[in-house]
Amino acid sequence: MVVVMHPGTAQGPYADADLIEQAKRAPERFTAVFDQHYRQIYAYAARRLGPDLAEDVASETFLIAFDRRHTYDSARAGVRPWLYGIASNLIARHARAETRRYQALAKSVGAQESDDHADAVAGRLDAMAVRGRLADALRRLPEPVRAVLLLVAWAGLNQQQAAAALDIPAGTARSRLHRARQEMRQALGAEIEVSE
Repeated sequence: MVVVMHPGTAQGPYADADLIEQAKRAPERFTAVFDQHYRQIYAYAARRLGPDLAEDVASETFLIAFDRRHTYDSARAGVRPWLYGIASNLIARHARAETRRYQALAKSVGAQESDDHADAVAGRLDAMAVRGRLADALRRLPEPVRAVLLLVAWAGLNQQQAAAALDIPAGTARSRLHRARQEMRQALGAEIEVSE
């Protein structure tokens, strides 16, 4: 018996896994997975690479997921980490573009001017300075370390899900995340509190 779910009714990793199982038999069911997760994958790719490459990365993520739906293991941490893992691997291919993006963000801090009210200007300048240091720190992180940090910080995955997404041991994810957090603290000084 095949349970057919209408788009938008599936919630959580188990429902997503059911959709993948259904898509193995009825490929059109994969559209529900696409509909539920595309915006999140696109937003994550856009934050890392900018909007120009994000569309390509997000689209390719779902093409690869669709092609690999028959090999999806429903015992995994869920479809969401699986999709972020595919996206992270594609983003890693664009590591130079990501590094250039962070360099440009770091340099743009001094180039922006404002003629608003003095307090508003001071607040924006402070925020731009932090953003510049953050971008520079992200640029300096090795891609494997940056991937774990951004899956946790931007994609909202927990440490275990990030490990599953990147297909690395949980201890490796934990140590990479710890290293990334130390680098961020050092780059931003006392201005940021990062919880362990």
